[in-house]
Amino acid sequence: MRQGNILPKTQGAGDSWNHLKRIVEQNDSKAGKAFDFSIQALIVCSLITFSIETLPGLSDDTYTALSIIEAFSIAIFSVEYLLRLTVAENKLNFVFSFYGLIDLISIVPFYLPINVDLRVLRSFRLLRLFKLFRYNRAIGRYRRAFVTIKDELILFGSAACIVLYISAVGIYYFENEVQPEVFKSVFHSLWWSVATLTTVGYGDVYPITAGGRIFTFFVLVIGLGVVAVPTGLVASALSKARESGDNADDSDA
Repeated sequence: MRQGNILPKTQGAGDSWNHLKRIVEQNDSKAGKAFDFSIQALIVCSLITFSIETLPGLSDDTYTALSIIEAFSIAIFSVEYLLRLTVAENKLNFVFSFYGLIDLISIVPFYLPINVDLRVLRSFRLLRLFKLFRYNRAIGRYRRAFVTIKDELILFGSAACIVLYISAVGIYYFENEVQPEVFKSVFHSLWWSVATLTTVGYGDVYPITAGGRIFTFFVLVIGLGVVAVPTGLVASALSKARESGDNADDSDA
């Protein structure tokens, strides 16, 4: 009799656990969608309150209300993180996953005596909306595209860093004597290199010597390639990822 009574209880507990796991990890049910939408709405609310806190001249009552909202948000986010950690099949993988790290980093400063405000990182949690609105295939294409060109991006990034350093050294030698306050060192010249190679050209730092201007012309030409090459790589990889996905769908059909 005792064994017969224990089995239904155990089975009922297992069903409850599976139901909780489905709500937290999936959004194919009304409860799961409600859970996800509630968390996303609270994230947006916390980001808005964070932005309001930066406004000057707020009253003490406003600060108090914003602090209460923040404490409530942290409490809900902490419970959510513990729930996701509890129902995760591989807890270590969840902790060190992208979403796991973002979830943890966005709430830990609240519990620690540090003057680092990382609430802005909660905006990355809104990426879960793509999963909620069935953009998983698009996310998968981006992932496959970047995996395909990973080696090329690493190689190009390394080459771009070398060119960045060489351009900083070059402009330092050309301009240091005539603009010692602007181009004090190679490190000070790096800001000019970044603005020039990325073709931004803020205009706050610029060469005035003939040699510096000619050097800047060549750096600008190289900068066009710095912007264009990775753009072309990503566009080509995305096109191939889309084609391979379409071909896979056709074969499944």
